[in-house]
Amino acid sequence: MRVEHDDREGTETLASDVDVADTFLSRARGLMFRRSIPDDYAMVFTFDDADERDLHMVCVPFDLDALWLVDGEVREKTRLRAWRGLGAAVADTVVELPAGAADDVEVGDSVRIVE
Repeated sequence: MRVEHDDREGTETLASDVDVADTFLSRARGLMFRRSIPDDYAMVFTFDDADERDLHMVCVPFDLDALWLVDGEVREKTRLRAWRGLGAAVADTVVELPAGAADDVEVGDSVRIVE
């Protein structure tokens, strides 16, 4: 599984090591208590419908890039700071990546999860 980003320049792989958080417990834990994540890693939170989705960085000791998607379109992008970051936006999918991995992603771009 991988996370791909499409823009006017073409397609780029943002992550090739992907975990999907699709249960209550996996979503609640997220990346808490991990010391680090690989450069090519993403955690993808999937939901049945688009609604307000919030993220916190409690017990996450490294910065992250977060993308909120609706039907594969980036609706919001935020850098979340270690331990104290907060973010919220409407999404049916949320993607967490290592800080800097989403530098080239802009609101309105397409991001997809490829099996």
